[in-house]
Amino acid sequence: MSTPRRAGGFTLIELMIVVVVAGILAVIAVPGYQDYVRKARRADGKAALLRIQLQQEKWRAGHMTYSADLAEIGVGASSTDGHYTLALSGASEAGYTATATGGAKQAGDKVGATSCATLTLVANGNAATFSPEACWK
Repeated sequence: MSTPRRAGGFTLIELMIVVVVAGILAVIAVPGYQDYVRKARRADGKAALLRIQLQQEKWRAGHMTYSADLAEIGVGASSTDGHYTLALSGASEAGYTATATGGAKQAGDKVGATSCATLTLVANGNAATFSPEACWK
């Protein structure tokens, strides 16, 4: 009498265990990845504001006032990677305000309870203030 041979492959239970483990890993990994991506986009906005600051100081060295026009100082209306829209306001001899407003993908960008969807640089005299402060750390 010969013993029946077991067919090769996986059982349904083994397959379900693998699916459950993969699901748990995905639930843990996806939010962390999304947070990492938002931080990388925030770096794009911060770099754009620092570029505006540099270009404004170059402009002021030759014109005795800050520019109210991004194109005039050689900066585009959006950040390098296009995640933020840039704007200038309140330009005068004493200072200016530069704002980087994130797109829809940055709407949930937060540090604690502080929203980082809009980043601001206020230059006044020899000082610059970056806000929200928690987003610049």
